Amino acid sequence: MNTKVIYRGQFIELLQHDRWEYAHRAGNVSAVGIVAATDDQKLILVEQFRIPVDTTTIELPAGLVGDGDAGEDIIAAAERELLEETGYQAGQWKYLYDGPSSAGLTDERVHLVRARGLRKVGAGGGIAGEQIVVHEIALAELDAFLAAKRSAGVLIDLKVRLARLLVASAL
Repeated sequence: MNTKVIYRGQFIELLQHDRWEYAHRAGNVSAVGIVAATDDQKLILVEQFRIPVDTTTIELPAGLVGDGDAGEDIIAAAERELLEETGYQAGQWKYLYDGPSSAGLTDERVHLVRARGLRKVGAGGGIAGEQIVVHEIALAELDAFLAAKRSAGVLIDLKVRLARLLVASAL
């Protein structure tokens, strides 16, 4: 391969393959996104400021697989991130899909998992400094909620729209 490292940071490398430049997470970690809905069909979402887009976003609870533990399992990472970000624990987990997060920009893969049988056991909000706001939005109110957030300048991660379809399909 004609791949070389252009820049190496603590967490990200910028690679070049021929004329193509792309980002690579150091340590070969991947991401997990959690499609979590309560038994009464409220989708669990998180809101937080994201430096790369310089604004607040609405997203699925998510995080890195192998963040601090190179051998971490995808479901174990999902359990850890759901609790940390939202204060929820799930009784059942199902692996759904995986794919590239942005195939033209990064080699990162996102694994989507479904969480069921949710129990609120903590406040959530993430780790120190994250300032994550947790939202529990009924599926019937999701479009209006997202439209209001978008009108306020908040970016909506596309996986949120996919999550709505997945929850409605009973996956």
